[in-house]
Amino acid sequence: MSTPIPAGWSLVWHDEFDGDAIDRSKWDFDLGNGFYDYRVHQWVPGWGNEELQYYTGDAENVQVRDSCVFIRAVKAPMHGCGYTSARLKTKARDGRVLFAKRYGRIAIRARVPWGKGLWPALWMLPVEDKYGGWAASGEIDLMEIVGEQPHEVLNSLHFGSSFPRRSLITTTHKLGESSVADWHEYAVEWEPGEIRFYVDEVHTCTYRHWWSCSRLTEGQGHEATSEADLNPWPAPFDQPFYLLMNVAVGGNFPGHPNEHTVFPAELVVDWVRVYDKVGGYGSPKPRGEGVMPWQAGHVAERRL
Repeated sequence: MSTPIPAGWSLVWHDEFDGDAIDRSKWDFDLGNGFYDYRVHQWVPGWGNEELQYYTGDAENVQVRDSCVFIRAVKAPMHGCGYTSARLKTKARDGRVLFAKRYGRIAIRARVPWGKGLWPALWMLPVEDKYGGWAASGEIDLMEIVGEQPHEVLNSLHFGSSFPRRSLITTTHKLGESSVADWHEYAVEWEPGEIRFYVDEVHTCTYRHWWSCSRLTEGQGHEATSEADLNPWPAPFDQPFYLLMNVAVGGNFPGHPNEHTVFPAELVVDWVRVYDKVGGYGSPKPRGEGVMPWQAGHVAERRL
């Protein structure tokens, strides 16, 4: 490790990708092109977003070399999909938790592919849906891009009620003359009641206003109408989350690739490092000011 440990933080987990294969004690793969939604007892294709890729664990889609992991979206047909790619995660498909963290600093150094229809992401999901289905139990996005905008990075939180009554707050950070194809460090510092995002140690935003509602109406997320509908602060961001890294293709967010989109599209990750705060975290910070769900409509759906 050549990069010094940030002041005030202690390293507790990392992967430097120094071997020649994925460390299966740290990472597993999502496979396929969808998931079974047990709430409505049906298969959801395209990962809920009409995505076009089929995820594999094959060498064509994920490689470890030169002390990096290469997550590769390839234009190749498989099982009715026009593309293959990979999605790595620290929660196994059989439910075992390989690594998860509640609070801390999570940092990832990466080069990111861009182009129309590409949707690379470095992000986190809750180990358990304690507060309900997505997004009542939360989502933390360290980095994602709109595929054809390589000079902008999005830092986002998803929360609120279960789909479709979810909410989103997001900040666009402009990289200037640089682009996501260059090496950058993407980080989040997560403490009780406060989440701060960084790009190359530049503080992009601080979030201290979110909510979570577990109530359902006819099996779907309930539109919260008062504080009594909400889970106690700082839910949902008070539970362990696991890590994900992937390159999606197509979908409702970036649209379809076009003739200018370059494949293979490679997300190259140099390292992933997770830290604990020296001295602990203390009591949750009070919720910051912001619009509550009964004061304004929820943000339109962007990702399931």
